[in-house]
Amino acid sequence: MGVFDAEDEVHPQLLRLVDERFATTGADVVQGGVQLMNIETSWWSLRNVLEYYFWFRSRLHFHAEQRFIPLGGNTVFLRTDQVRDAGGWDAECLAEDCEIGVRLSSQGARVVVAYDPEVVTREETPGSLPSLYKQRTRWSQGFLQVLRKGEWKKLPGRSQRLMARYMLSMPFLQAGTGLLIPISLALVLFAKVPTPIALISFLPLVPTVIVLCVEVAGLGEFGRVYDRKVRIRDYVRLVLGTFPYQVFLALAAVRAVRETRGERGWEKTEHAGAHIDRSAGVPSLSAPSPAASSTDASPTATSDTTAPVTAGAARS
Repeated sequence: MGVFDAEDEVHPQLLRLVDERFATTGADVVQGGVQLMNIETSWWSLRNVLEYYFWFRSRLHFHAEQRFIPLGGNTVFLRTDQVRDAGGWDAECLAEDCEIGVRLSSQGARVVVAYDPEVVTREETPGSLPSLYKQRTRWSQGFLQVLRKGEWKKLPGRSQRLMARYMLSMPFLQAGTGLLIPISLALVLFAKVPTPIALISFLPLVPTVIVLCVEVAGLGEFGRVYDRKVRIRDYVRLVLGTFPYQVFLALAAVRAVRETRGERGWEKTEHAGAHIDRSAGVPSLSAPSPAASSTDASPTATSDTTAPVTAGAARS
């Protein structure tokens, strides 16, 4: 079975790529690539686009290699019997994609990440800051639900469990770190404190600057890979939006802590189709490029028998 979001723009060659991965790897799950496209819409959409770019192009492969992978919410394909044996999706979890990924990882499922920039599923960023705020709150709440549920404790490796605890605790870490950044800046610029204390207060800025340098390089690469013109003002927006975006995510994470009080309302995300290039024709039906990357996260060998991809489920 395959899962998509209702607003997805799906490449016509995607199912062939997925079927090839099932056939050649014996995978239980294949996670395809997803990419937000509308970097020009707003200052926050640019940063949101880069988050997806780094996650699906790089980070998800690392998780697959470590055999702990929180699955993405769409363009994910699973063997039906595997899902049934695992008990299906958790309908009460606000991050049901992450939850089933953690659960399948703990049960030893064989997961493959298939990423090809030519056939990624294209999406848009939320159209407004309030909409993005609600989306990030929901995701963070879902992570906290998965953390509390504790399926990650069944992962066989100690390093896997440490990674899971760190990642699922990210809403707490993000809330604390994001709120420390403006405090650090204020101390450095305005407070009269001893030099050692001032230097220590500056430390939270160091990883932020390093990440920003990587993001600048990633923005240029995104433009080349997806044939999007990246302008000087886009780089300026990227740099100037760094601290506001971190504070914004921290506020969403703080709001997500309401999970500890049992507040779990589902706040839906608005969509306007900003990712659709209406001037372009139908994507080419040529085969996916040989350079498409695949990462196999297999804890054990499985049968070579594969099931064809036959069904897709829309997800709102």
